[in-house]
Amino acid sequence: MTEKPPRTTLGILLMVGFSLIAPAMDASAKLLGDALAVGQIVASRFGIQAALLLPLALTMGWLHRPGFGESALHLLRGALILIATACFFQALRYMPIADAIAVFFVEPFILTLLGGLLLGESIGPRRYAACAVGFVGALFVIQPSFSEVGPVVLLPLVTAVCFAFYMILTRSMAVRINPISMQAYTGLAALLLVAPVLWVFDGSGVAPLDPSWPDQRELLLLGAVGLIATASHVCISFALKLAPASVLAPIQYLEIVGASALGYIIFGDLLDVPTLFGMALIVSAGLYVFARERRLERRPMPAP
Repeated sequence: MTEKPPRTTLGILLMVGFSLIAPAMDASAKLLGDALAVGQIVASRFGIQAALLLPLALTMGWLHRPGFGESALHLLRGALILIATACFFQALRYMPIADAIAVFFVEPFILTLLGGLLLGESIGPRRYAACAVGFVGALFVIQPSFSEVGPVVLLPLVTAVCFAFYMILTRSMAVRINPISMQAYTGLAALLLVAPVLWVFDGSGVAPLDPSWPDQRELLLLGAVGLIATASHVCISFALKLAPASVLAPIQYLEIVGASALGYIIFGDLLDVPTLFGMALIVSAGLYVFARERRLERRPMPAP
């Protein structure tokens, strides 16, 4: 009897789905501009996620009562994605989407290293090379100007660190918790963390945390942020249940392709020759990982 290989191919496809639809959430948040507090946008994003997934998990019988240890992990996971999202949305108020994501893309390097250090995943030189090629491609797509944006450029770096730990925690929890339930609890945990902060700062005049009533357009954009975020993070939860984090890391570079496309369509950012060359490198790195993992998945496992 042979051991069933991991369903890495499906995990990679789900990561591709995440990478292509996640920039639409960022574009929706950027379209809100300074109209609403960042904390309010983040609260809506996680509130919608909890409102959609908690009833679904309950109806399907996936919901369970977490113990103290698991509850602490959900709170930690919620805090990580809450900080990551808030920092990134704040950065988008001053930076183009592709610039912010280009800075964020130190995250796959962090993720690959953490996958080996914390999860004991096997990381060969080819995966490191794929990450490096993808990162070089990201640099060709957008070279952030630190002199223009100043300290704001550090916000996507904070996002990268928090998101890498979020991915590692997701990977370790996804093997034993239904991904829908996990995302439902994460949305609830993040909402419970940010709601008291907004209540305390209501009327304070502190722009990032002082909430206000949205108009119809703002409500639609808030809804888009929440819906897209929920769909994309369900994809990433299932992806991490099916494939090692270090395998999925290079695939995330596809996110900058979607960001560049939306930047052109919505905000008029033009693509030049270096950008197109960078996109080719990013896609090539992702397709290489996909093709390699499919070959490994089809290889017969030796009998014990």
